[in-house]
Amino acid sequence: MHILEEMSTLLQQGRAPKVKELVAQAIDENISPKDILEQGLLSGMTVIGEKFKNNEVFVPEVLIAARAMNAGMEILKPHLVSNNIEAKGIAVIGTVKGDLHDIGKNLVKMMLKGKGLTVYDLGVDVAPEVFVEKAIEYNADIICCSALLTTTMTEMKNVVDKVNQAGLHNKVKIMIGGAPVTQNFCDSIGADYYTPDAATASDVALQICIAS
Repeated sequence: MHILEEMSTLLQQGRAPKVKELVAQAIDENISPKDILEQGLLSGMTVIGEKFKNNEVFVPEVLIAARAMNAGMEILKPHLVSNNIEAKGIAVIGTVKGDLHDIGKNLVKMMLKGKGLTVYDLGVDVAPEVFVEKAIEYNADIICCSALLTTTMTEMKNVVDKVNQAGLHNKVKIMIGGAPVTQNFCDSIGADYYTPDAATASDVALQICIAS
């Protein structure tokens, strides 16, 4: 399985063309798509996630590694589908209404994908009812809300209220994050989880999906 270790290492280095090449080679060698995903691509992103959490790498390195993972996934995806390998969970993610910041959201999205979750990105300036509609449409396990402004973080309470009104609270967990957001704020609005950074968000999201 040396090829999968090499794939993981090259992904961490962000070498997208080489990762693509190795994914194709592994498929030709009849290595199972599940092993390619978990021991090659996801293991590489896990290392990057840990390093990011420990300030050993920074946003540019994460973005380059994520690009390499996406390149590998392009080749692997049809084989995962044909093998009926299910995603580990489903998340919808967006920046709340009135807020147009997306760097943090995009980073969390990449980290979630790096844990093997299917992620639907709703973009920025997302109304509370849209979070709920899309969570229902995609049968999501988690709604992830991002805000970078103190003036827009109050919209997160509206998302919680809409989820409760729709009777989804036992089915869908709400995770919030962003620079002004705190655990106290999370508790005060009745959201399920607050995470301080993208790497932690992906760890918690995976735990939620495994538990659900």
